[in-house]
Amino acid sequence: MGEIEAAKEVIENAPLVPYYEKQFRTDAIARTVHHGTHIEGNDLSLLETKKILEGIEVVAHERDIQEVINYRNVTKLLDELAVKRGGYDSDMLLDIHRETVNKIVAPEKVGVFRQTQVVIKEENTGRIILAPPQATEVPAYIDNFLEWLNSAEARELHPILRAGIAHYILVSIHPFVEGNGRTVRAFANLILNREGYDIKRFFSLEEHFDNDLASYYEAFAGVDNQSSNVFERDITAWLEYFVAVVAVELSKIKERVRRLSIDTKLKGKIGEQIALSERQMKLIEYLTEIGGAGMQDLKKQLKMVSEDTILRDLTKLIEKGILKKEGHTKASKYVVVTK
Repeated sequence: MGEIEAAKEVIENAPLVPYYEKQFRTDAIARTVHHGTHIEGNDLSLLETKKILEGIEVVAHERDIQEVINYRNVTKLLDELAVKRGGYDSDMLLDIHRETVNKIVAPEKVGVFRQTQVVIKEENTGRIILAPPQATEVPAYIDNFLEWLNSAEARELHPILRAGIAHYILVSIHPFVEGNGRTVRAFANLILNREGYDIKRFFSLEEHFDNDLASYYEAFAGVDNQSSNVFERDITAWLEYFVAVVAVELSKIKERVRRLSIDTKLKGKIGEQIALSERQMKLIEYLTEIGGAGMQDLKKQLKMVSEDTILRDLTKLIEKGILKKEGHTKASKYVVVTK
């Protein structure tokens, strides 16, 4: 949680120009749509997904294309629901499902809770790995969960934990015949959006889940077999996994934003884009963060680099007007030029 808060602070306060903010958001939406549908078996590539989102014709299965269009519409719906007054209600969940499965399931199953029993089986063995509540129990389960989510007790929890709890509980209830995963992940994102943790909508949890599906499913399985009643399970292990995923994804965005904001500052200061090496970027990031440092401190930041190499990098940065050296003894330090 500490890593999440630190990343949030950097991302939300980085001096990015509007062009880059739009670029980050557009990229995050494309990755969310692609990976969010790919998890469920969609065969389209990220490039094909981006083309569809841009209105470019793609030759592919009609269902795959429709799933991408639907999930893009879901992201738009989340923007609307994020500013809706009041608490969370079942209509929000049903509306998300309606957009998710539009034109890909029978109309009578769109935006309604399932009327039949479903089980999730292991593909190779046929072993039942998830037996959700009976269909007749679904409305009550949903109502009970939403009542808790809107309660004063639940609102004392951190939004990341609330989103993680919603993710697990709703997947376990499995309220729909089809489209549960996408609908539930979108609802969890809605909680983050409404409660101040959209983080400029720069990140995609779906990408992380999709890139390591084994861990995603193992995190569920680790607590699924505790009790037949989903509300009686200890989901600590799932929440540890979920919070770690958020931390990893936000940390990656934080580094991209930090580097880009440094590039933007330098370009504005010197009047041209400057090509910097990884070492030079790391030196500037460190010096910007702490205000200035001497050679001994800088060597600790670049442990596998010789002092001569660090000195050459510092000299180049001084020549470009990015750094300046204060003092002429062993106590001298290097600082970022601010004017």
